[in-house]
Amino acid sequence: MKLDILLSCVNQQDDRLIRSSRITGNAVVINQCGNNDLRSWKTEGGTVRWFDSATRGLTVSRNLALEKSDADVCLLCDDDEMFVPDYEDLICKAYEALPQADVIIFKMVGRASSLENRIMELKFPKTMHVSSWQISFRRESLLRTGVRFDELMGAGTGNGAEEELKFLVDCQKAGLKIWYVPEEIASVAQTESTWFKGFDESFFYNRGATTRYILGWPLAVAYGIYYVIKKRPMYTGDISPKKAFDALFRGIRENRIGKQAGMK
Repeated sequence: MKLDILLSCVNQQDDRLIRSSRITGNAVVINQCGNNDLRSWKTEGGTVRWFDSATRGLTVSRNLALEKSDADVCLLCDDDEMFVPDYEDLICKAYEALPQADVIIFKMVGRASSLENRIMELKFPKTMHVSSWQISFRRESLLRTGVRFDELMGAGTGNGAEEELKFLVDCQKAGLKIWYVPEEIASVAQTESTWFKGFDESFFYNRGATTRYILGWPLAVAYGIYYVIKKRPMYTGDISPKKAFDALFRGIRENRIGKQAGMK
């Protein structure tokens, strides 16, 4: 079983990122830097194929990495991860043990999870608790069903985040099986977000827009009410609950991303 790490990064000049991430096997790197080039080199146990790309946007990068990969299993990776020494073995053994799994969500070192600490199948709404760094998948399952990362969402689009939830919802709609395996495969520094600039009106507006786009009107309204109430301790230092509520529901009502999708 061949594993590819699909690593998305921006404006990297050399291979230090591979060393700092402790990637020892195969990787497909999409470095969005304004030009187009390809180079490759051997690692301890595989090959890094590094694509400089003039494209922009995180989901664009991930779709391009998927296109360039020839592996059986792929794992998403950002530029602030550090893999444990036996990550390849842990991931491949999980897929061998779960032949029914099309997507496997792993655990991250030092990150609290609201998911139960056991192997289990995941469906919505539990997929709402998953971050992109945890997501792996059988490449053939995505090729067969046509599921891709939504290029209207994610860093670089101006539409906020939630792209990983959209991906998992699309996988479930396509009949793909999502499983959770609580094996720790990497740690994440996440020192600086490329899209999160604080709990301001733009954040809540985008939250409403993405929720409406992914879940539809009724569920988005229900979740919007829950989110504003449940997350109140996190954001009240930046914005009042009323302003947060107004911005979020304006995002739901205006349905900006849904309208963009309709224009494609």
